[in-house]
Amino acid sequence: MRSIIFYGRTGKFTFRMLATVLGGQSICILLGALVARAVAATDQANGAGTAYLVVGFGLGALCIVAAGLMRRPWGVTLGWVVQALTLLSALVVPMMLVVGLFFLALWVTCLVKGAPIDAEMARREAAAGPPDPADRVDG
Repeated sequence: MRSIIFYGRTGKFTFRMLATVLGGQSICILLGALVARAVAATDQANGAGTAYLVVGFGLGALCIVAAGLMRRPWGVTLGWVVQALTLLSALVVPMMLVVGLFFLALWVTCLVKGAPIDAEMARREAAAGPPDPADRVDG
């Protein structure tokens, strides 16, 4: 599994797929934050509902920021941090473990399959040669 990286740049296809995974993950995390708040609100002795909501929304925002930073070398590292924090959110809402494992599997799959696809795309672009300036449409 040498294509699983924790730091560094990825190809165009790979970083787009990783950003897509984080975008979908942010929606699930935001919904999980609402569930955590609602569960905490039903427990009258526990006043942590607002804290769960704020932390969950922060994690959802971190997903979106990480998706936007996938082109940077440390964007992948931030994505791994998001994956770990998503799994940790299962301490508050146990079903987030299923969500975390699902998105972790997608994350690893994109890292593993993305590198060969990027290599194939680069090979095809090199075989096609430089673009013909006459084919360019201005306007």
